[in-house]
Amino acid sequence: MKLDPRLVTTPAYVLDLEALQRNVAVLESVQRRSGCRIVLALKGFATWGVFEHIRGKLAGTAASSAHEAELGTREFGGEVHVYAPAYSDDDMRRLVEHAHHIVFNSESQWLRHRATVQGARREIRAGYRINPEHSEVKRENNDPCARGSRLGMTERALATADFGGISGLHFHSLSQGGADALGRTLRAVEAKFGRHLDRVQWMNFGGGHQITRPGYDLDTLVRLIREVRERYGLDVYLEPGEAVASQAGVLVTSVLDVIRNDIDIAIVDTSASTHMPDVLEMSYRPAIVGAAAPGEKPYTYRLGGLTCLAGDVIGDYSFDRPLAVGDRLVIGDMAHYTMVKNTTFNGVRLPDIVTFEPTTGQLRVLRRFGYEDYRGRLS
Repeated sequence: MKLDPRLVTTPAYVLDLEALQRNVAVLESVQRRSGCRIVLALKGFATWGVFEHIRGKLAGTAASSAHEAELGTREFGGEVHVYAPAYSDDDMRRLVEHAHHIVFNSESQWLRHRATVQGARREIRAGYRINPEHSEVKRENNDPCARGSRLGMTERALATADFGGISGLHFHSLSQGGADALGRTLRAVEAKFGRHLDRVQWMNFGGGHQITRPGYDLDTLVRLIREVRERYGLDVYLEPGEAVASQAGVLVTSVLDVIRNDIDIAIVDTSASTHMPDVLEMSYRPAIVGAAAPGEKPYTYRLGGLTCLAGDVIGDYSFDRPLAVGDRLVIGDMAHYTMVKNTTFNGVRLPDIVTFEPTTGQLRVLRRFGYEDYRGRLS
């Protein structure tokens, strides 16, 4: 059964539970075939109201802060893996209550926090993040291995690092990458850091793997993981975020007004700036159900957001018929990097979070936001 957007109070993120379960099934298969362990990167998808469909199937969560680590413990369970470019003393005191793995960005950070980690009530596996200095990402501001990156230790930095208490290495070089990109990165890792691999027991391949996209080469991914496990005797971890929720949710919005200023403009009750910031940060044009590129269909509109930011523009789209106030538009692939990054700029209300069960057509509102949510972020 397809979603009927007319039944949705807008704006709303609507999560397709069937699509989410399909993604998780693919990731489970990779775990089973390769022997790796996959953890959900909360920085990409942290909608804990649907964790019941994921927990127990993936090994745990990957966190980048004390709050994410606590969420992983309380709402997901399993292992909690942590990485951040730096930790304060207060961060570390809180993190050791939740973490099973903690990755350090530098030797100085490890030496500063080693006593806290080793004195924790639980055994925590500590690791270094390495920088393969091998780029697979075209946009520099999204490339963890760009020249001058603050993320990870280079070959030169790791050569003299203190490995006392360090049991693993972590790298993250991809963004929406395929298995071929991972293969090239692994060759760079082995070339630069291979002599250190007999000093550790585990390796984390990070995130950015588009494992659940159509056409992704799963066989090559499984082979690469198995080769590393067998060649070096390492436990291997992956921490995708987008792959868990890819194509598993939409943002439903309503047209509030239609105006003209050289071009036709439709103003909607959502916002690129506040509700889907990656549209502006990553400069892309999201797909809209039934719409096409400008000029491909008879009626072309610029879709503008609800805030006063001049650049709050979703993109230009063409439609089969003129848009009118009240029309619903369904913006695709809006489950990941939306709810975790949205803001209340201008006091604009955050979209509802809704689940959709295609087999029954049931819509369930998990959360509706209001004034108190805006007020609670300020003082």
